[in-house]
Amino acid sequence: MVKPWIKRTVFGALGGLFVLGSLAACSHHRGPMTEERITEMRGKVVERVSGKLDLNEAQKAKLGLLADELMAQRKALRGGTEPRAELQAVIAGAQFDRAKAQALLDGKTQAVQGGGPKVIAAMGDFYDSLNPDQQAKLRAFMAEHRHGGGWWGRG
Repeated sequence: MVKPWIKRTVFGALGGLFVLGSLAACSHHRGPMTEERITEMRGKVVERVSGKLDLNEAQKAKLGLLADELMAQRKALRGGTEPRAELQAVIAGAQFDRAKAQALLDGKTQAVQGGGPKVIAAMGDFYDSLNPDQQAKLRAFMAEHRHGGGWWGRG
């Protein structure tokens, strides 16, 4: 069984990798992201990561599956609602609506627990398909990204 802190670390890192990569790649875009735009950005992120890691076709397919799982997880976390509207509903009254906030947290937690294993499996399959040099490049990216640099920086 995988330890909970490992799951959180992997999920957080992968989610951050994909979401921040997508945001950085489209930082010039204003307004809400449509499903079409998200799909377009998914393709660009997969291509960029594939190029940076020199992936073969099998590895690229595994990265695509990982991206699909991350997109499904993102959708599940959003739950078809607007996070800002949900938060506004929690603070709409004279007092903080603790019950509504707890319900929001419970829903997000269930979404992570439901989709998390698929994301972890997809990440494991992708990472395990990388050769040692590619794994080192991915670790270096994550270390650089932690400090604000990385492949998605401008310039």
